[in-house]
Order: sequence, then C-alpha cells, then structure tokens
Amino acid sequence: MSRTDVTACAAVTAAPAQRAVLTAQAWLRIPSAAPGVIRVRPLPGEATASYSQRLADTYQLTLTQLLDGAGITLTGHGTPPTAELRLSPAASHHIAALARIPLPHLTHALSRLAPNDAHHTAAAAHWKRLEAEQQPVRACTLCSRHRSHGATDTTWVHRPPHCLVCPRHHQAAPDPRLASPIHTRAVPELAAAHHAHQRLLQHPRASTAWTAARAITTRWYDHQQHPDLTHRWHTRLNQLCAINPHLTTTGSASPALLARDLITYPETVALARTLAVLPNRPHRTTNGALTLIAHRLNLDHLTPNANDPLRVFLTHTRR
Repeated sequence: MSRTDVTACAAVTAAPAQRAVLTAQAWLRIPSAAPGVIRVRPLPGEATASYSQRLADTYQLTLTQLLDGAGITLTGHGTPPTAELRLSPAASHHIAALARIPLPHLTHALSRLAPNDAHHTAAAAHWKRLEAEQQPVRACTLCSRHRSHGATDTTWVHRPPHCLVCPRHHQAAPDPRLASPIHTRAVPELAAAHHAHQRLLQHPRASTAWTAARAITTRWYDHQQHPDLTHRWHTRLNQLCAINPHLTTTGSASPALLARDLITYPETVALARTLAVLPNRPHRTTNGALTLIAHRLNLDHLTPNANDPLRVFLTHTRR
C-alpha cells in the first residue's frame, strides 16, 4: 500500500473533514512524510511497536501497510510485548507527521522511541527482541480505547511501578504474560495504595525506599515468612481470581506469581513510605522501627528473625 493509499483511506475514516488537513508547512518541515488526518495520542511509557500498531488500527490498516504507506522500510518480524520496533530518525519524523503529534512530545511519551543512529538518513524500522524483564505490560483497556478513537483496546506500556494501577478504571497489569488486565474494583485498597504511592514520590528518598521495600515484600511473599501477611495476601489473591478468571487459565505461570506485585502492592507502598522517613544511620536496636512498621502494615507485631531482609536492612544496609 502506497502513501497515497494511506491518505485516501484516512480521508474516508476521519471526520469531520476539517481535521483531515495537514498544512503545507508541515510537509516542508518533514519531507516525504505521509500526511496524517487523525490525531492519535500516545500513552505515557507506551512501547513504540504498540503505538505504531494503534496508529495502524485507527486507519484500519495492518502495521506493514501503515509503515509502507508512510514510506518506512520494515525489516524482521515481531509482535509486542516480546519485541520492540526500532525507528530511524527519519522514520520517527514520518510517524509523528502521520500521528499529528509533534516529535518532541512523541519522544517524551514513547520511552524507547529515541533513535540510536542519528546518521541513519533512510526511513527504516526493524524489530528487536526483548528479554522478559524488558517487556512491556498491557495498559488499561478503557484508556487505550479512548486514545485510539475506539479502534482498539490493546496498548503495551513500559509502566513505572508508581503507575501499576489505573485508579480511574480499576485495572492493573503487573505481568506481560497476562492476556488482559486484571480488574481491581473488588480490592479497593489497591487504588488507595496508588494514591499513597503518588505522595511517596514527593520524598527525596522515594526511589531507594521503594526498591528496598519491594525486595523485602517479595521475599516475604515468596517464602511466606509472616503468617498474618501471608493470610492477607492469600485472601487478596482469591478476591482477584474470583473476578478475573483469566488469571487461572493463562497457563504460563501460576496466579500467585502473575499477580504477585499487585497482591503485595499496598504493603510495599506502606513499607516504602515508612523506610523513606526513618533515620539513615543503622542501629543495633531496631525495636522502635519495627513497631512503627508493624503499625503501618496493620499488624499487631513484627518480629523478623536475624536473616529477615527487613532486619538486615534496618541493622546493616541503611546509609
């Protein structure tokens, strides 16, 4: 499909006609870029492949047809989330023109868009396979549909941990192996944890506190080190499975693993907020800190053994 075909298809798809016009000045700024008639907004942290596919869906084209019509040569094969689409600088300009999004804005939203080879003048794209830890997760389906003019509800994003939950639509996707997001309305403490996490981000030690807290709660979860928390997390897992049958049918991993970050999220946020305000200097006596942490975690008491990651952090790690 040629660039003319893309333009013709877009002219039929878009309404009203007035927004289907790309100015001559834009053509001069971005030579040979296919003119876009529909403005498709990216989601924060969206994968380049995901955004390009949403753009194609909006025009009712395949990704290959869209790139060919935009004058971009595609090599290799792949699909999100296991692969990412790498664009040359010229290809990035073409996509920005077609999407009617200024390139600086698009680069800011698509964290993996920034091209590596500034000397590559051809409009080219190629697929790059991603390791499991690099793979994006599914975004909220309702947010995706809203930003895709109703064309699709599938978006893949490299989501930062403080955006694990969509509090507006009560959805979350903690693992790329999940075929669809997890509905969280039945577990209201997850939305509350999201809001608390936003407040945590204002603290200068938020990043280090979050990293430590997540490592600690993950260890507690995997080894079932604290019975009260284990029981709470098991109850939360059952609540999520009851309203998300796909958690038990994914097959690639157990529900307990697929939803682990989500299940422990409220306690991880609470622990991180507490660690962020503790004095930096380690102390041999940690009873006061443990009492405060137990209170923040809604536990009657917290008596970790000498090898517990929390006690290790309190007595040796803090600087």
